[in-house]
Amino acid sequence: MAEERSGDVIVVGSGVIGLTTALTLAESGRRVRIWTREPAGLTTSAVAGALWWPYAVRPEELAREWALRSLTVYEELAARPEETGVRMVEGVMGETRLDEQGAWAAARLPGLRASTAEEYAGTGLWARLPLIDMPVYLGWLRERFLAAGGTVETRTVTDLAEARAAAEVVVNCTGLGARELVSDPAVRPVRGQLVIVENPGIRTWLVWTDAVSGATTYVFPQPDRLVLGGTAEDGGWSLTPDPEVAAGIVARCAVLWPEVAGARVVGHRVGLRPARFAVRLEREGGRGGGGSGSGVLVHNYGHGGGGVTVAWGCAGVVLGLVGG
Repeated sequence: MAEERSGDVIVVGSGVIGLTTALTLAESGRRVRIWTREPAGLTTSAVAGALWWPYAVRPEELAREWALRSLTVYEELAARPEETGVRMVEGVMGETRLDEQGAWAAARLPGLRASTAEEYAGTGLWARLPLIDMPVYLGWLRERFLAAGGTVETRTVTDLAEARAAAEVVVNCTGLGARELVSDPAVRPVRGQLVIVENPGIRTWLVWTDAVSGATTYVFPQPDRLVLGGTAEDGGWSLTPDPEVAAGIVARCAVLWPEVAGARVVGHRVGLRPARFAVRLEREGGRGGGGSGSGVLVHNYGHGGGGVTVAWGCAGVVLGLVGG
């Protein structure tokens, strides 16, 4: 039997951060509602390449703690890949040295080693990491949240006072939307574009930095497709795929995987990563409820392209901040 419910919580936002946070709160015994202007399948999270790796999320030390907590969860979910969309997949992180990783890597990632010349022509790191099929995973998160008694309401929030008047606890997981919602100009978009092609038989992932363009390029195999990326356009707002950029992505991937050049393109994806100098994960306000501005407000946004990597760790922090 669930613990006695301690009051209403509204989580604003239904990307991977919002869903994970809402699920964690619901399974702690709270009555949780998600307010979202669009379903999870239309959020930036649905576009993510979604390889777990503690990269470019700050503050670095805390982000690593959040990432390792998330890793534990993903390892468990990988036992049911068809259901959860999470698989443990081997691959190479190019331009990454084994001796540059902290002690956490060797202790937590068994089998981590330098890649061989046959696996990658440059200096790389061979690892077995969670690779997540985001449409499947987001659907699984939502269903588990609903099974825990949560509800999802489609509504556009233009002022958090509306949510604070309706619940004793509000958690702001609006990602890029926080730029306007809480007037935080530190949140900015980093535009990412992907190309989805039929998988010609590739089973391992690869991430590397192109020597000519300096762009980070990656190939992520999913069960029914291959995800090719990518771009990191700081300040870019356009959600329209650029054909020239797409052609460049395919060309870069084909340098190391020639069979990609002939793979049939089945789709293009663009997402705006909610970047910030550091994740904003903090609590405002005290206890009490009933009126606008009363109760507890917790912010959980600004994860850039690392939302999947740190989602479960951040959700655990939120649980503590609201007194779970």
